[in-house]
Amino acid sequence: MGSEINRRDALKRAMAVGLVAVPASSLLTACASSGGGTKSKPTPTGSKSAANPLGVQQGAPLEAFIFKGGFGDEYVKSAEAVYNTTFGTTVKHTGTQGLGPKLQPRFAGNTPPDIMDNSGADSLDTASLAKQGKLLDLTPLLDAPTIDDPARKIRDVLIAGTVEQGQYGSQELYALNYAFTVYGTWYSNKLFTDKGWEHPKTFDEMLALCAKIKAAGVAPFTYPGKYPYYVHFDLLAQIGKVGGKEVLNAIDDLEDGAFQVDAVKQVVGYYEELAAKKYFLAGSEGMTHIQMQTAWTKGKAAMVANGSWVENEAAPTMPQDFDLAVGPLIGGTGDKLPFGTLYAAAGEPFIVAKDGKNPIGGMELLRIMLSKKQTDGFTNATKSLTCVTGAADGLTLTPGLTSASAALKAAGPNVLNARIQDWYAKLNNETIGNLTAQLLTGQISAAKWIEGAQKAADATKQDSSVPKFQHV
Repeated sequence: MGSEINRRDALKRAMAVGLVAVPASSLLTACASSGGGTKSKPTPTGSKSAANPLGVQQGAPLEAFIFKGGFGDEYVKSAEAVYNTTFGTTVKHTGTQGLGPKLQPRFAGNTPPDIMDNSGADSLDTASLAKQGKLLDLTPLLDAPTIDDPARKIRDVLIAGTVEQGQYGSQELYALNYAFTVYGTWYSNKLFTDKGWEHPKTFDEMLALCAKIKAAGVAPFTYPGKYPYYVHFDLLAQIGKVGGKEVLNAIDDLEDGAFQVDAVKQVVGYYEELAAKKYFLAGSEGMTHIQMQTAWTKGKAAMVANGSWVENEAAPTMPQDFDLAVGPLIGGTGDKLPFGTLYAAAGEPFIVAKDGKNPIGGMELLRIMLSKKQTDGFTNATKSLTCVTGAADGLTLTPGLTSASAALKAAGPNVLNARIQDWYAKLNNETIGNLTAQLLTGQISAAKWIEGAQKAADATKQDSSVPKFQHV
């Protein structure tokens, strides 16, 4: 992204929020409970120096468990190569798409890997791990000097909101979200230009466009029915656009009646109408995210709700002239936030296990990943931004990344960030996600979706085993 785009200003109001924990009588969950407190292990440490500010011990083993999804894992391997040379060891690297099932027993047995990219559908519950004391506080990393300019600390180069995104009920940092993601409705600008279509501004305009798209023999939308929460990338943010940030915050905070307000009724009613008019590709309910993207890139559907990682993840099937673009959030009439409002957030959370064999080495690997050489490599390879301010300056951006950057610039301070997706992952991804799956196939009405979402949120609020968080 060019230097003229000040992402720090764009996110300052939307993402720079603090969190407070709401006491819960029990913080243990099924995610990774050992049945009791953890016993701290001796941490291998070396002598601190200007070149080794965190004090990594030479030769100490380091294990990395990395989600191999839309970004792949080569960017982490690149940083690991630097780590290996610097500290005279070989990082044990595992790239996988199913972290949770593999790592839950290891956390329960207090034998976790040192550093993990905790992303994907089968990720661990970061909030629960943090509350259980299983994650290392990464604040020392924030106070460490950057590799490129020792006069600057890591915290000084991160996009506003990145630190807050990784905090769970306190000032401690438990996750470093490495990627910076722009969410929205993605489409082929070539297709739209060829057909004379324009991305709409309102729900009514979108419904009219969908009628034209369907008449042209293309499904307006597709979605991954195996992971229906992808639809929430648009749906939740659209609620925030219509009703304002306070409405979205109320959902995040599990406030009584948060799903029963007019903004929710308007947005969910729009999705009910999309389903009733058969504007979703037939068979979407059985698709994975990859199958959904492939159907889209092959021209079977015109639009998908996704994050900016899609440009890299869908690259194997995306035509060279696809000209990927993202549309700002659409809404109704009289919305609290203007057209151009965007959903964007730091993502791809990296966590370090407190009981790993070499947690300090895990932090140092992150410090290496935040260097200019590594962030350039990430952006060039994955077509996505990192959490470092101005990291993409001087780079030649791809069509999707160019579109995302322009959308972010146009959004200004009107940037939304739904926290329910990481504060209450099970509630959003599974419980409400299942309601969304039924809504999009016409099995339930908008009213039933709202009733079910509110009931599920209330149950989560009353469940003392689930850690609670609030905007402040």
